[in-house]
Amino acid sequence: MSDEVREVPREAWLTAAQAAYGEGHRFFDVLTAVDLEQDGFELVLRVWDPERRHGLQLRTRCPREEPVLPSVTSVYAGAGWHERATAEMFGLAFDGHDTAHLLLPDRFEGHPLRKDFVLAARVAKPWPGVKEPGESDADLARPRRRPAPPGRPAGWGES
Repeated sequence: MSDEVREVPREAWLTAAQAAYGEGHRFFDVLTAVDLEQDGFELVLRVWDPERRHGLQLRTRCPREEPVLPSVTSVYAGAGWHERATAEMFGLAFDGHDTAHLLLPDRFEGHPLRKDFVLAARVAKPWPGVKEPGESDADLARPRRRPAPPGRPAGWGES
């Protein structure tokens, strides 16, 4: 059985969460985000109605330039931890909720689940990909340019 999915305008995020609770979706499951790059962020709230055994996903989008949504902690108290993690890892803000650091050190800069975040480990350690699809061991006798790891900007970390 799959969940019902409702696309919600950003302005109606809190109202939609309140409506879901009123319909019997009283069990909070998860709140998270997806980085859609130039299309901003998609937020997903999944809740459950234990009596009807029915899942509901609320989805909304917010732009990269203004990643702010109202907090749903007034409806689902369990969303507090999830909002803090989402704020820290994606750089989103939730009005009405102090999203203090939860997972990363206080001095950490950046938001590691954004697709534009550069992972230093991909620069410090050689990319292990030896073969490209379609290459054989005989092809490796010829020197070739080693591919850059995914997620590393061109020229970043090269000396």
